[in-house]
Amino acid sequence: MKLLEIAHSRTGDKGNISNISLIAYDEKDYELLKEKVTAEKVKEYFKDIVHGEVVRYELPNLGALNFVMDKALGGGVTRSLALDKHGKSLSAALLEMEI
Repeated sequence: MKLLEIAHSRTGDKGNISNISLIAYDEKDYELLKEKVTAEKVKEYFKDIVHGEVVRYELPNLGALNFVMDKALGGGVTRSLALDKHGKSLSAALLEMEI
């Protein structure tokens, strides 16, 4: 199953750091997200993009996980030549992950 079947996502950025939230549609799926979507798996999934550490924060009251990915935006908005300098498409890419 793809994450998009049980969750939605938002992305933010600050400099060369991308922040992706993964939010369960139904709170009963939060435990599955916690089990299957680890920082290590997200780092592996984005291995060609993320060149730094990935840290996962759990937000159980919101049924959400928050991933902070360092060195993920090609130097940041003012330095990157990427088409998606803010990394907004990374949330959509994460939702394509199979669990």
